[in-house]
Amino acid sequence: MRTRPCFGVCYDKSRPRCKLVAQPPVSAPGFSDMEGMDLDLDLDQELMQKFSCMGTTDKDILISEFQRLLGFQLNPAGCAFFLDMTNWNLQAAIGAYYDFESPNFSAPCMSFVKDVTIGEGESVPPDTPFTKTWRIQNTGTESWPPGVSLKYVGGDQFGHVNMVMVRSLDPQEMTDVSVQMHSPVSPGMYQGQWRMCTATGLYYG
Repeated sequence: MRTRPCFGVCYDKSRPRCKLVAQPPVSAPGFSDMEGMDLDLDLDQELMQKFSCMGTTDKDILISEFQRLLGFQLNPAGCAFFLDMTNWNLQAAIGAYYDFESPNFSAPCMSFVKDVTIGEGESVPPDTPFTKTWRIQNTGTESWPPGVSLKYVGGDQFGHVNMVMVRSLDPQEMTDVSVQMHSPVSPGMYQGQWRMCTATGLYYG
């Protein structure tokens, strides 16, 4: 089990996919032309609803891809803002983000120092509570802003905890951050991703 903050190799899980096939309505004996038109209308409405759902999924995928390309520096709502502003053009949205953020923006600095518990190559028995601890450091020249936290951002979530508050660190100061977790019931390789986040929702480090 690996739970380093955005370190390690992710694996793909299989996802069931459905294929939408449009077929012409089949006339049944005794149906009038008007009844056939009603069938067409019902089918069209059903297809429109399904295509609408597919469009929503496409936006979710764009948001996820935008987040990934930015290294999870922005939360989903922020990603949606820049994508919507650029008519959901991923490349244009990334350009807009950097144009907006780069002039006066300075993100906090953080480096992962080491795994204090459950390091590389260590395993945890199935269905077992455990404490995962990372050591991190403020590698910048300024203190962190108040209200920073370590947040779960993707992969497998071990238990119900998805955020822990972290005290603001002075430049070069280190601290240990712990999260109470619970291993999955089924044996296997799992990975959860965690990142530092400001009170305004900006991921860093």
